[in-house]
Amino acid sequence: MLAAVAHRHPPPRAQLPAALTERERELLAEIATGRSNDEISRRLFLSQATTRTYVSRLLTKLGVRDRAQLVHLAYESGLVQPGDGDGSPVTGPAGDALR
Repeated sequence: MLAAVAHRHPPPRAQLPAALTERERELLAEIATGRSNDEISRRLFLSQATTRTYVSRLLTKLGVRDRAQLVHLAYESGLVQPGDGDGSPVTGPAGDALR
């Protein structure tokens, strides 16, 4: 039984730099769930400009060229696991679902 659990959640193969702040890790997890900058801004109560800045800094700090590589690194490091996205809709100011 232990082997079955270990197979589903293998140990991380990559490590995130200790220099990442807790907020940057939070942003990275949001990116890994497939959320857009607009969705992340709403969920984390950030301006869109601040969200773009965080994404740009993550790309630089982690030495990757695009969001796809950020997602890959988030999964490889164990920051997120398949199924971690809560699937909750992001709502606009009027409470209307955005996705």
